[in-house]
Order: sequence, then C-alpha cells, then structure tokens
Amino acid sequence: MTDPNEVKVEALLTIINSSAREAMAEYKNTGHGVPGVDAGTLHPLDFATDTLALRKAIRLLEGACEQLNTILAPPQHTAYNFVNNYSWACIEVATQSCIADILDKHPEGLSVDALADAVNLDRTKIARVLRLWCHAVKRDVFANTRLSLVLKSTNDVVFCIRDQRDSPKYAAVLYETMIDQEFARSSEVEKTPRAFALRKEGKNNNFWEMDDEARETFHKCMIGHSMIYGSYAALHYYPWDNVSSVVDVGSGTGTMSIPLAKMFPHLRMTNQDLPETMKLSRNTWEKKAPEALLDGRIEFVPLNFLEESPVAGKDVYYLRSIIHNWPDDEASVILLNIRKVMGPNSRVLIHDCVLLRKFEEPGVGVNGSTTKAPEPTLLNFGSNTPHQHDMTMWLLFNGKERTLNEFKNIGQVPSISRYVNDF
Repeated sequence: MTDPNEVKVEALLTIINSSAREAMAEYKNTGHGVPGVDAGTLHPLDFATDTLALRKAIRLLEGACEQLNTILAPPQHTAYNFVNNYSWACIEVATQSCIADILDKHPEGLSVDALADAVNLDRTKIARVLRLWCHAVKRDVFANTRLSLVLKSTNDVVFCIRDQRDSPKYAAVLYETMIDQEFARSSEVEKTPRAFALRKEGKNNNFWEMDDEARETFHKCMIGHSMIYGSYAALHYYPWDNVSSVVDVGSGTGTMSIPLAKMFPHLRMTNQDLPETMKLSRNTWEKKAPEALLDGRIEFVPLNFLEESPVAGKDVYYLRSIIHNWPDDEASVILLNIRKVMGPNSRVLIHDCVLLRKFEEPGVGVNGSTTKAPEPTLLNFGSNTPHQHDMTMWLLFNGKERTLNEFKNIGQVPSISRYVNDF
C-alpha cells in the first residue's frame, strides 16, 4: 500500500514542476527568455504592471517548495531557519551605502578593495555582505545581479525595503505586549508593539505624524510596495471602462491614481488624504501626470477618513492598502463614512490581501472568484507571505489582513461585491 505521506510529496513535486514551467513560459512569451541568476540587467517582466499569471505561478511554486522543505527536513532544522536569518541586515547595509549604485557603473565588476574605499567600509566585512546578493565575477570582484539592481537608490522598491528596518525591533517586544497589563487585551491603534518599543526608548510618536522629508519617503515606499505586491494588476482586472469617476480614498501622492488616470483618460479622479499629503500629491502630479491637471481630470480634496466622508456620489471609492492598517472599529468607521455619500450605483473597491481559513464559515465565497490552493498545498498557497504581512500590520497599527467573512463583518453588509479578484 502506498504511503499517503509519500503521495503528498510526489504531488508537491508535480506542482513545483508545473508551476516552474508556467513561470518560464511567461518569461519566454516576452521574447526575452528566462532570466539568469547572475543577470546584470532587469527582465521586462520585472516591473510590468500586468504580471498576474507569473505571480500566480510563483505563489504556487514558493508555497510548494516551502512545504516540501518542511516535510522532508528535520523539524529542528526548519524551526531554526525561521529565526536564523540575517538577510535583512545585509540588505540594510547595501541600501544605506548605495552599493548597487556604485556597482552599476562597473558592469564588468569591481574589486572589493575599490568598493570598500568607495563606501568607506571595511573590506572584509563588505565582502561578507556582498556574497548574499551580488555576483562574484572572480575572486573578490563583484558585479550587480538582477536582485541587487532593485536596491539602487533610484528604485522606489528600495524605499519599501528600508521602511522595514525597524520591524525586528517591534517584533522583539511582541511577547512583552501580550503580557503587559495595558497592551495585552487592547486592539487600540495607540497600543501596538511599535508604540510599546518606542515607549521603552522614551519616544511616543504617532506613526502618521511625519515631517515633510519622512512623508515624501513614506509615499515613495508605497510606490515600491505596489511594485513588490503586484498592485498594479488592478489596472487590468477591474472594469474601469464602465465607470466615469473614482475617489482614491487615502490616495497618498497618487501611487495608483496616476497610472489609472494615464491608462483610462476618461476617468475623473479625486485624490483624498490628509492636508499635508495633498500638497505633496499635487506636486507629484505636476511632475508625473501634468496632462491630467491641464485637462481638469484630477481634484485634490483633504480628508480625515476617520472623522469625515469623502466627496459624494462618485462611481468607485477605491481603498488600496487602507483597511488593513486599522483595527475593526476604525475600519468600520472608514467604510461607514463612505457609505454615507454613496450613490445608488456607487461601489467600494477594497484592494487588500484576502486570507483563507481552513474552517471558514460556509457561504463566504464570492461566486467562485477566489482561487484556492490545490491539494496538498496549504491554504494561502502554503506561502508565509500573507501571514508575514498580517504580522506587519499588527506590529505597526494593530491592524490585520482579513478573510472575506471578516471584510463582510466590518462592512456590515449581507454580501460582497462580485468583483473580488485574485490579484
């Protein structure tokens, strides 16, 4: 009789093989072939807006590989790998010292001595950092790879990566917050692990209170976030041709609304965020989408969505990476304030991660539009990425990623719009 565990391993191997071939096919369809591990240039698909098929294949590939390793490796090996990871620290060194920018001027490679002099860091230590993500052309000579190129200071992705630098500090006090009398049972936005860690340092600042420099950096981080998570797929998989007006609620500087206005010039856009952000937003539009300003297709209206409603009677109220920042009470307030101004044909479009639960309540699915991972991969495709993002929301805001049922609960509506897409 066949061992059922062996059957699962074989099934995972099949999934790994098929999903890898699907990813290869997507690269080959561009006419540029499959990227090499030591490639010194980016692939056209790396920053394309519509990479949904590729991302689905990679999601399945990553999850199956992770699950296979967990099955076959001794448990102590897997558990130790969870904590014994300092890649983030090496990336921090790279981004702070702008190593990728320097290597970009030397595609043939640069000696570690010359690089150490250029960044004023110790030769031996910098070499140990470089081996994580650079290509060793020959002994002690390094060149950029496709991975390191995204760490250039001119790439918005690097701002999102830098934004994570303090997360380990907040995570380190997680257990303390769970046993602290004041923090343990609280879901208030002022009672987060971040707030706890900063209080220990004698600081007590609100995440959203920023000076001009920090605000500009944060909104560049949001552009990088959209690139990392493939948010721009929404440009291709929502029927924008069928609407005429869009309110970008919590718009930032226009991370999504600028490309949306460029791709669909018939849309009348409204950006709404805090007053300080609206000033920065107008400047950004002047640089990136001046034609929308000249045509009068964009308006900037200050908004505190916890205290007031957005402009009334628009077709779509779009919230990208907004709801997951807030606990349930605040999230419900945001949605209620939108509901007050919706017209009979208005829609709320929530663009967030959707989690799956093994024992979710029946009737939660939306017309089969969400994709379940194939057996024997785990829910959420076996990948820990959604759960890591959920942890980030907890650490920073006491927010969270939600299931469809949880979205229904905070929206207090009997059903969710049929436009729940898998991107």
